[in-house]
Amino acid sequence: MTDRITMVKPDDWHLHVRDGEMLRSVMGFTARHFGRAIIMPNLVPPVTTIAHGLAYRSRVLAAVPEGSDFQPLMTCYLTDETDADEVARGFAEGVFTAVKLYPVGATTNSAHGVTDFEKIRPVLARMEKIGMRLLIHGEEAADASVDVFDREAVFIEKRLEPMTRDYPGLRMVLEHLSSKIGVDYVRAKAPQLGGTITPYHMELNRNHMLASGIRPYFYCMPILKREGDRMAVAQAAISGEACFFLGTDSAPHPVAAKLAVCGCAGLFNAPVAIETYAKLFDEAGALDKLEAFAALNGPAHYGLAPNAGTITLERADWIAPEEVAIPGPEQRAIVYRGGETIQWRVVAG
Repeated sequence: MTDRITMVKPDDWHLHVRDGEMLRSVMGFTARHFGRAIIMPNLVPPVTTIAHGLAYRSRVLAAVPEGSDFQPLMTCYLTDETDADEVARGFAEGVFTAVKLYPVGATTNSAHGVTDFEKIRPVLARMEKIGMRLLIHGEEAADASVDVFDREAVFIEKRLEPMTRDYPGLRMVLEHLSSKIGVDYVRAKAPQLGGTITPYHMELNRNHMLASGIRPYFYCMPILKREGDRMAVAQAAISGEACFFLGTDSAPHPVAAKLAVCGCAGLFNAPVAIETYAKLFDEAGALDKLEAFAALNGPAHYGLAPNAGTITLERADWIAPEEVAIPGPEQRAIVYRGGETIQWRVVAG
């Protein structure tokens, strides 16, 4: 039995850190153990220009603990009006690593998302030409007739299949895979398409959220699905296949927003992220595959080198914090698996 592992320092290829006091309160959890993270742009208002990207990056870096070499990788929020020249210039100047596609209404702060996929064709064509990555929240949300549990499958058929066909040189990421259909599609379209996997889509199915009382803190988008989907996602993560890599989709919300009449989607897992992945890989007998998933596959998909540093985890029980205090009216954010025993902990890196 392996009780200690040292591996290349991981990256988080899908992260929400919000802004203001929330940003300042949560940024340290990721910067402590990850070398880089793709920072989501769905603020209010969203990050849609180079100026927005530069300003937000400055605020993120100001929230990183002193002495950390953590690198935020910024993204541009795609709208019907996004200018291809602005995107290309942001990429050339090193402001934007990628563009994020939210279908309108798909998740938190997606009201400015894409409503007409024909209007974004010039941006996609330019991104294909310059080698810029497209990150996709892959759910068909605008059509109210689409069942919430089918949104990922419908988006793949209606939107993603035409995009992969029309822009064969455009590298894309289907984020937070939640279904067997999504896993199989990424596998079939690799290496053009990669897929990020969260710890909670590996660990939970919809019974965890809905059976024996509703658990609103497990509400996320894409929503948790059947056990067969969870198993497919977990197997993809531990497979070692290069098209699957780590993306926590850690998404903090104030408690009041999670418990509102219309609660927000998102699980705040940054305080327990790499330790939870280690636990899940260990339980599957796949600790030897964790480094590829967490530290190698993602950089390869983005055309980047792995981090130079390392991280060491040991098999040792610890209790995850139940919540994180947020100064001001936000008060606190509940932590995924808060108060529970986690079997692995970071001891170096």
